[in-house]
Amino acid sequence: MARYIEPLLEARLPNLRTIRIGTKALSYWPYRFLTDEDADEALDLFGQITASGLHLALMAHLNHPRELGTDAAKAAIARIRETGAEIRTQSPVMRNINDSADVWADMWRQQVQLGCIPYYMFVARDTGAQHYFSVPLVRASEIFREAHNSVSGLARTVRGPSMSADPGKVQVLGVTEIGGEKVIALRMLQGRNPDWAMRLFFAEYDEEAVWLSDLRPAFGEERFFFEAELQR
Repeated sequence: MARYIEPLLEARLPNLRTIRIGTKALSYWPYRFLTDEDADEALDLFGQITASGLHLALMAHLNHPRELGTDAAKAAIARIRETGAEIRTQSPVMRNINDSADVWADMWRQQVQLGCIPYYMFVARDTGAQHYFSVPLVRASEIFREAHNSVSGLARTVRGPSMSADPGKVQVLGVTEIGGEKVIALRMLQGRNPDWAMRLFFAEYDEEAVWLSDLRPAFGEERFFFEAELQR
């Protein structure tokens, strides 16, 4: 990491305020920050980043509360936080692993207790073994809502369920009824076109849909608001 990050620190770029590092090490190999040969070097680098005045966010991929239950995971989190880094957590909602509101609520509570910030619930991407892990969008939104409603405000920093799809990052807000039609409400969190950000849109109700491409526009529309520009 140092060969990529140290030149950025030395350059003192005026528009650089935050460095984000994504990792699954806290769940499958927390010893990366404890006993590996370069564990101290990695933590020293984190300290250099925060000492330079930059914000360091470690994006930790944690899929289940049991991953946080080991002494090693807890110690690794503590060591990282001592450097001044902030740990934000994210995970896809996956069938057969964490497709339960209780599991998510427990995971978020544990994360907050350890000083981490719940950040995102993702929808399983439309790739690989999606057929095994995917959770329908309607069900994912129900899991999120139930879990979100059962935790304190400190854990409600989390957003989701979110899809990183072709037009941008799309949040599934849930199911509602408009003009007598049952629809799925969605929000474009970030778009290829910045003007799309935070725009609401609606899809026909489909309890089997697992990805944005499975959805059809509601209210008889031929396409979603972003499709014409996206297809140019």
